[in-house]
This record gives sequence, C-alpha cells and structure tokens, in this order.
Amino acid sequence: MAVYKPGREFSLETHHEDTLISYFLLPQLFMVNIPALEQMNQVFHILFIFLPFLWALGILPPPDALFLWAMEQVLEFGLGGSSMSTHPRLLIMFIVSAGTAITSYFIPSTVGVVLFMTGLGFLLSLNLSEMGFVFKHSVARHRVGTKSKALPSGSEKQLTWKECLFYIMILVLALLESVLLHRFACCSQISKNGPQAIIGYVLMVLLITLWILREIQSVYIFGIFQNPFYPKDVQTGTLFLEKQARLMKIGVVRWILLNLVSPFAMIAFLSLDTSLRGLHSVSVSIGFTRAFRMVWQYTENALLETAIVSAVHVLTSSPDVWWNRSLDTGIRLLLAFKAINFPWSTVLAVSQVLVGIMRDRLIQFISKLQFAVTVLLASWMEKKRRKSTTTLCIFNTVFSPFVLVFIVFSTLLSSPLVPLFTLPLFLVGFPRPTQSWPGVVGTAACVCADTVYYYQMVPSLTAALRSAMVAGSLGLLLPGSHYLGRFQDRLIWIMILERGYTYCWINIKGLELQETSCHTAEARRVDEVFEGAFEQEYTKICSINEHLGNVLTPCTVLPVKLYSDAKNVLSGIIDSHDNLREFKGDLVKVLVWILVQYCSRRSHMQENVHKTENKAKASLIILPALDTSPQTQSSDDTDSLNSEISDDWSDDIFGDEPTSKKGKEEKEQLKVLQSINLPIPGSVESQSVDDHSIGKVHENSLYKGVLLGYPAVDKGKQEDMKYIPLMEFSCSHSHLLSLPEEWMSNCLPNSKMREMSSLFPEEWYQFVLRQLECFHLEENVPNVLEEIAKDRVLKDFYVHVVMTCYFSLFGVDNMDPSPGHILRVYNGALPWSVALDWLTEKPELFQLALKAFRYTLKLMIDKASLGPIEDFKELTNCLVEYESDWYIGLVSDEKWKEAILQEKPCLFSLGYDPNMGVYTGRVLTLQELLIHVGKLNTEAVRGQWANLSWELLYATNDDEERYSIQAHPLLLRNLTVQAADPPLGYPIYSSKPIHIHLY
Repeated sequence: MAVYKPGREFSLETHHEDTLISYFLLPQLFMVNIPALEQMNQVFHILFIFLPFLWALGILPPPDALFLWAMEQVLEFGLGGSSMSTHPRLLIMFIVSAGTAITSYFIPSTVGVVLFMTGLGFLLSLNLSEMGFVFKHSVARHRVGTKSKALPSGSEKQLTWKECLFYIMILVLALLESVLLHRFACCSQISKNGPQAIIGYVLMVLLITLWILREIQSVYIFGIFQNPFYPKDVQTGTLFLEKQARLMKIGVVRWILLNLVSPFAMIAFLSLDTSLRGLHSVSVSIGFTRAFRMVWQYTENALLETAIVSAVHVLTSSPDVWWNRSLDTGIRLLLAFKAINFPWSTVLAVSQVLVGIMRDRLIQFISKLQFAVTVLLASWMEKKRRKSTTTLCIFNTVFSPFVLVFIVFSTLLSSPLVPLFTLPLFLVGFPRPTQSWPGVVGTAACVCADTVYYYQMVPSLTAALRSAMVAGSLGLLLPGSHYLGRFQDRLIWIMILERGYTYCWINIKGLELQETSCHTAEARRVDEVFEGAFEQEYTKICSINEHLGNVLTPCTVLPVKLYSDAKNVLSGIIDSHDNLREFKGDLVKVLVWILVQYCSRRSHMQENVHKTENKAKASLIILPALDTSPQTQSSDDTDSLNSEISDDWSDDIFGDEPTSKKGKEEKEQLKVLQSINLPIPGSVESQSVDDHSIGKVHENSLYKGVLLGYPAVDKGKQEDMKYIPLMEFSCSHSHLLSLPEEWMSNCLPNSKMREMSSLFPEEWYQFVLRQLECFHLEENVPNVLEEIAKDRVLKDFYVHVVMTCYFSLFGVDNMDPSPGHILRVYNGALPWSVALDWLTEKPELFQLALKAFRYTLKLMIDKASLGPIEDFKELTNCLVEYESDWYIGLVSDEKWKEAILQEKPCLFSLGYDPNMGVYTGRVLTLQELLIHVGKLNTEAVRGQWANLSWELLYATNDDEERYSIQAHPLLLRNLTVQAADPPLGYPIYSSKPIHIHLY
C-alpha cells in the first residue's frame, strides 16, 4: 500500500491492508435487504480483485491520508469551508461546520434559517482562533489588572478594537439585509424582471470588473500576454515603485468591491430565492449553508458560481424548466448528482455535477494537463536521454486517450497525477490533504548558518505579500497554491495554507544558498524567466510569454527590506605596501578611540554605583610584593624579544632570583611604599594612606598606585624595570576615563615600551577626549574634558595599554604586516609574542583589540576606495559610523547572526578564495530591494512531491544521484524536491503558519 509518512512499529501505518479490507467487508456485514448496500457490495467485490495490483503500484490511500482528504473535500465543497493550516483546526472546523448544517435543518422558521445561515456563515469564515486568543488574553489582563504582553509571533499583529468593530458592523448589516429582503422582497414566482434577476445582472458585472482589476495587477494576463499597464522600470527601483503605487490605488477599489460590495450583493441574491420560503429539506440545509458561507470564505469563487447560476436562471426563466422546478438555488450552486432524489432521469442527473466541484475540477484538469505536457516535453528535450525517452514519448502519444483517462480520474478524486521517476509514466496518486505532508507545518528544517537571512526577511516579506494579495497581484488565492520568490542567491518558497474573509495563512520556506550544479542550473532558468518578464523591453503592446511552457509564471515584484550580498576582490588594496604601512599608524589611532569610548561608556554605566560608595576611602591599585635585592641592567632588550623565549620565567629554575636595579628616585619611592600599609593582593578592604606622606585621596580618582610588573630574564642577563610610583591624577575627573586596574600589569621591557611610546598619537588622543559627549556633570563639560586631556598620568596609562595591544597584534617583528598576517589576526589567530598571554588572559581587552584591528582593516579599504582621510574629524565620523551602522567580524560568529536579526545596516567580513588565490571582502547592506515572485503550477508541485514520496518511502530509491532530482529548467525538479518537508526535502528555513490580514 502507498505510504503517507514513515511508519513506526505497532502503529496504524503498519496495518493499512487490514484496515482497507475491513472497509470492503462493511457493506456485507450490515447488508439487510437494502438495494443500495447490495449494489455497493457488488462494486466492492469487483474492486477487491484489483487490490493486489493497486497495492503494488502504491495507489491505495492510507487511512490517515484518506480521512484528512475526505474531511477537506466535505468541508470545502459540501459545507463551504476552506482547507485549514493545521490538522486540529481542520477537525474542529469540520465538526462545527457539520453541526451548523444539521442545526439549520431543525429550525422551523424560514426567517430563523436565513438569520442563522447568514450569521454562522460570516463567523465561520473569520479567523476564530485569533479572536479566541485575543478574548482570552483580554480576560486574563482584566483579571490581573496589568497591561498584557504582546501576542506571540503566530499573528502578525493584534486584533484591534477597530477591526472588531468593523466585523460587528458587517455582521449586523448582513443580518439586516438578509432578513429584510427575505421577509418583504422575496417573490413566489420566477421572473426575468424580478429583483433576484436584477441582482444577478449586477453580479455578472461585478465578476467581470473584478476579473479585469485583478489581471491588470500582474505582469501577464492569463499568464500568456504581457500586461501593457504593468510598470516596465523594474531596474529603476524608485521609479518602478512610484508607478506600481498607481496600480495599488486600483487594488484598493478592487478590495472594496470584493470584500464589501460583492458579499452583500450575493446575500441579497440568496435571500430572495423562492426555495427558502417553503419547507426546507436536507438539500436546502446543505446547499444554502454552503452558499451563505462561501460568500465570505471564497468571495471570488462564490461570485463566479452565483453568476453562473444567475445566468442559467435568466436563460431558463420558465417555471416549467426542470432546472427551476426541481432544484433550489442552494443545490444549483452545489449541483449535487444524487439521481435518486430528483424526479428527472438518471442519465440527466449523472450529467450534472456540482458547480463548485466543476469549477475546482476544471482548474485542476487544466493544470494537470499542462503538467503532463511539460513532463513529456521535458523528457524529449533532454538530449542525453532522448534515445531512452523516445519510446515513452511515442507510447504516450499513441495511448493518449488512456493518459487523458488517468488525468480525468485523478482530477475527479482531487489526487495528484504522479509521473513515476518524473518520466512520462503517469499514475493516479492516492488522495491526500492539500498540504501533501503529514507533519505540522514549520516544525522541521535543515537549519544552517544561512537560515538567519531568511529569518530576518520574513517580517518584511510578509508585509509585502499582504499588499500584493490585497491588490490581487498574486492572482486567485486558493489553499494549496505555491509561489516562488527570487533575489540574488535566495529562493523563497511560499504556500497558501488557508483562506478566509480578510485573512489567510501561509508558510514560507527558504532554500539553500550554497548552490550545487543542479541548483545553479535551475536558479539560472528562474532568473531568465523573471528577466524576460520584468526587465526585457518589448516592442509589441501585448507580447507573448516566452517561457509559457515553464511551471513558473511571473506575477509581480515585491519591495522587501533585506540584505544585499556583495563580494569584492581586494587585490591591489590589501597587498599594497603603502596601504599596509598606513595600516600600522591607523591601528594605534583606532585603538585609542575604541579604548576611550569603552572607558567612557563603562564609567557612565557605573555612575550610580560610584555615587553610593564611600568617598572618604582612598583607592590604590594593588601592588605586588617587591623584591629589594640588587639587580643588574640587561645589556640588550631587543635580543631578548627576538629570541622568542618567554620572558615570564627564567629558563633555569635552580638559578638565583632575578634582582632589580633602582635609581635614587626609585629607592626613595620604595621607602615611601614600605612605610605604607599596603593591602594584601586579592583582599577586599583597601587601607588608608598616611596623611603626612601621601595624603587622603578619593577612592575613584586621586591616587593610583601602579607597578608595571617586570619579566624574568635569561640566566646571566638582567633587565631594568621602572616602577611607576603612586601618582595622583591632575584632574579630579580623570577616574571617569581610567582603564580597568587588571590591565595595568606590564609584560614588556621598559626599553621596548619607551621605543613604542613614540608611536602613540598624542594629538589624536587629546582630540578624542575633547570630543566626548557622554558625561552628565554639573560643571562645564568642555573645560572638564580639556583638563582630562592634559592629565599626563592618565595618558601614560593609555600609552601602556595601547602599545601593549599594538605589540600583541603584530608580534615580535615590527615590520609592515603581510596580507596573510592581516587575515590571520582578523580571524582571531594572533602571532606569538611575549604579550600574547597577557592579552588573552583579558578577554574583554582582547575583543576590543580585535575589534580595533578589524575597524582598521575596513578603514584601509575605505581609504583605498573613497580617498584619504582629511582630518581628525573625518576619521572620527568614520569610526562612529562603524560603531553604529556596521558589524565587522566573521560570518561564523554568533554576533554576526545577532547583527542580522537586529538589522544592522551593514556587515563586513574578510575572506580568502583558495581557488582564485585572492582575498575577498563580503559586504551585506540592508535596504529595500525588489523580489521577483511567480506562481508555480500547483499540480506540477503536487505531482513531483507525490513521486518523491512514492519513490523514497514506497519504492525506497534513496540514490542521491537519481534521475528524479536532477535539474530540469522546465520542471524545476531539484528546487521542488528541496522545498518538500524533511526528511524527504531539505529547506534550510520553514516558518510556522503565518497569519496575514488582507486589508
């Protein structure tokens, strides 16, 4: 038997055959001299013979798929409902709708029946789950007495009181109209000039008008002829959107006619029908329950059906015609073909089918026929397989009547037409629900690093889809319809799950961005189809669609806020000696700017904490114990650095302790330090300083005792180390920009630090300090900043930290960096140096240094592309822009994803292409761009998905290179397989059902 989903042991799926055989035995078990059951038993005995053959082909439906399909068909064509976005919603709506039809049969008053059908038809066509949730949310908020939280993301927005008022007004007007017309204007005789006939003419005019207004919203009319009214300036985004806005105004007129005028016109037509004045029967209850609900659920389809019935009503207005004598309007809309209930002959009854089913089945037949022809052409057009497929093509041509029978049979069952292995070998698939897959929508996807790009664009895409749906640009919105969107390397798969009055539910899937050969081939054809529709200049007024045989028909263009992806080759920039030389000087400036900004923000965040501390205590940087033994000075610091031997410890652990050599000033200062009760390292309490030696100081600012720790040296060598004594900031506000105390330890020899200190840009440092604007002081801020900028002690601290970070980023050699060195450091792989451990032990400082390095690289690229920086002000503006509008980092970082979700305007990443041997820069820019959207042949998607299910789950052909997933430009086989739900497909993003308000 066919497989609908992977089965589990001891589950219902493993007993399909037993369940189906029991269905065949039921008529025989309950047969009690009933002719209908006897005939059914005879038919089942005949079908029973063919069960092995049907089982072998996988045509018989599993019970779960058959049950869901049956509920959908009865709900849609018998009760006027819609396919639902989830299976629980389908079950609940089926029960409620069936209860509505049954209840209407027992209402004795005709006025009561009209009111009941009108009111329930409107209410059931709304999104009741949203209304119920809002009501429950409001009750909970009222009980708690606090403001409720926002609704979950399942709904795009909350149902406001204006919308509730709108629905209440529509309901009241509909009830008043139906009861008044039925009570006072309903005639007992059929007439060409009666009020019902006049409203029928109005419905025909509305149908034609709405059809015209819908077709001019799309780029093609009927999917064949180029629309002369559609804007042709797609490449000029702004101009195109201005012209498209004019079409949107026409779309507003269409929305009013469709959602306000047409429903009331159809309610008037139904309320005036003479069938409602007599004793109602089962046919009246079912037919009019469906009709009154279809008015709101599928307004366009209901308008078409009512217009057809009205036209036949006018053409056959004689009371003696069987159409008017034997059928009420509800049944004429339904056109049920139960011969035993009608007085005309059986042949005539069988020849009549439901008007709703006729409309639906006719659309399905045309789509299936197009799909079959496309599969046939696709097999013939493949040159590599033409010899093997020629026989199949000839076979289909000779036996085309049988192929048509298969198409008709699958159309009547509303089941997919299955091309086995996507070859022109057609079978009738088993009936299944509209969603095609058994799982819950949006719960499975092959998530990867590229998923975040789809996640970011979905809200904006949903808003753009809403505008297009309201205007009619996407055509007739029916559950099971599929659309394909394309922008750069992104492919968006959109499916309509459910449709009702002023709402619909959709599912959005994102296909992989890493294009394989098959993916690339079909994506290129998609681009050609869209370019031919939107970007090609046509000389004729109504040109024909050049890609008419493709399963994809372009519809419209949507403005969506998303990231454009640009990859540039950095040859000539990152390998330029002049740029690399400037890179080193710019790095020091960027380090200064980032550290000052960091300390400024840090002090601002801790401002409230500092206010609560005891201002009488003195604040000292904790000093380690000092060794006062003599030490000789090292002869050469540079040799010790270039030897690449760790300076933290002596190689000979059995040797003497390293000693320090001090000058007179150092000895005097040491005596001062020894006379002070210094706190034990790691202790919480800080000690007060002797008033006569140093004086009491402010905890946060005045005294900072700093000792830059000395490294160990090789045995036989000694190093001079300079101790920074307890120093007082010259400005009382310098503590606001003081660096963290744990960053003050030293790891470089003093001689190296003195050498590198000459690279420190003092003018830039003072300029950056004077530009700060984040202080909230009562004093004059510019004067305070001027005093801080002149504080030499604070400057020495910055010199120490900045130059140590600078040394860590470039390593031992102070040469110009190479492109490879820049790439490694950009990725976080710093070269070894004596300062590497010092920096990596301070994660926050390490990230700031890495951030400064990446900012400097971006600055170097901008200077090479846009020109040099003129002054400090321009440099500051560039860095401020990087900080606020850019994320500069790695694609693999979590912060990269966070920046995309936060919609940072720009993102940059450095990379290397080993195939081309070049360095590349990737820039993502957030902007409103145009996405091409086209409608897919629904039956082509269902047929290929049915074949995928049959091939993998039933035939168990899981060959990764099988023919059915190879690229084909007409069928878009590979893309269609990708869009299937896992585990058979592999979309990298799949949204949960998204609710869209169509107003």
